[in-house]
Amino acid sequence: MKFGIIRECKNPPDKRVVLSPQLCQNVLENHPKANIVVEPSPIRVFDDSEYRELGIEVASKMEECDVLLGVKEVPIDALISNKKYFFFSHTIKKQPYNRDLLRAILEKKIELYDHEVITNAKGMRLVAFGRYAGIVGAYNGVRAFGLKYGTFNLPKAEMLKDQRALITELNNIKLPNIKILLTGRGRVGNGAREMLDAMHLRRVNVGDYLNQTFDEPVYCQIDASEYNKRKDGVRGNKADFFANPEEYKSNFFRFAEVTDFYIAGHFYGDGAPYLYTRDDAKHHEFKIKVVADISCDIDGPVATTVQPSTIANPIYGYDPQSETVVDYKNPEAIAVMAVDNLPAELPRDASYGFGEAFSKYVIPAFFNGDKDGILSRAKMTENGGLTERYAYLQDYVDGKG
Repeated sequence: MKFGIIRECKNPPDKRVVLSPQLCQNVLENHPKANIVVEPSPIRVFDDSEYRELGIEVASKMEECDVLLGVKEVPIDALISNKKYFFFSHTIKKQPYNRDLLRAILEKKIELYDHEVITNAKGMRLVAFGRYAGIVGAYNGVRAFGLKYGTFNLPKAEMLKDQRALITELNNIKLPNIKILLTGRGRVGNGAREMLDAMHLRRVNVGDYLNQTFDEPVYCQIDASEYNKRKDGVRGNKADFFANPEEYKSNFFRFAEVTDFYIAGHFYGDGAPYLYTRDDAKHHEFKIKVVADISCDIDGPVATTVQPSTIANPIYGYDPQSETVVDYKNPEAIAVMAVDNLPAELPRDASYGFGEAFSKYVIPAFFNGDKDGILSRAKMTENGGLTERYAYLQDYVDGKG
């Protein structure tokens, strides 16, 4: 089985890679029937020479490979027919901007395996960049706070080598006595929490966060059961919320009344209530002035996120009264950091973490008969058609949904 590490071609450029040089070497040592070829790249976070030094072939031979491994969407004109591809296709939610990509994949009879749907038997994702989105998102949010109020000026995350360097910078600044709210306890939320803990910020419980004042900056991490409540008044829980989201309404505003800086690291599911609306943001008791929206659902549950931002221009201002984008330093504006590809700012760490999971769970499936069903669950297309699991995308492909 010959694996090809493809060059990332999407613009803006992404420096991440599925397998680092060391992980390529580990794969070859653990799977004697595996072979790996790395396509040359001028932008990859690991130089071509780093692969060659470990005996990994670097060559423009992707046509000779059986399985091609990438991170971001592959441009249509770069797709090679009749190959197996792994990358984030951003099609499983019927994203309109990638309809033509999925059509091309079908026309070229490509077997597409989307990283986003590589799961275990219980549906839990096995490979993801979420932790690194949380790490960079929290850093960028703190940076946005300093820039909005002119209190400190952190360097951009993309200018720093790794998570340790981000932490060093965070520990060189001093936050005022603010309250920071973090939603989400998954990979993203806990990645953000790593950074808040690394700053030695005090973590407080919900009751104290809502009702007490502090002489130091503090944070509170909450999940869906704490910012939603059942409409019928019956006591709910997280499991019930995810099973019956339509039975709930937001209970977030009580946090918005006391929060200075909000980090959105939660997962938002269809049918769930918005955390806060544009009308909520207009309310005179809505206190939040800086939002780091790692989840980045546009015009969604975090109403101040009206557009994505970019690594080049990561912060914009949202004026709640006019519902327009303004200068984030405007005193009336809520500063919004909503970069939608945060892990790309920490490419070396993110590639290591992602690749460790990929080599642990996915690579073995090619040599053990896919005994755990990892490949079969992630396979979206085959022989020019959608697989049964992803047949719901047919209307999307046909332009009807």
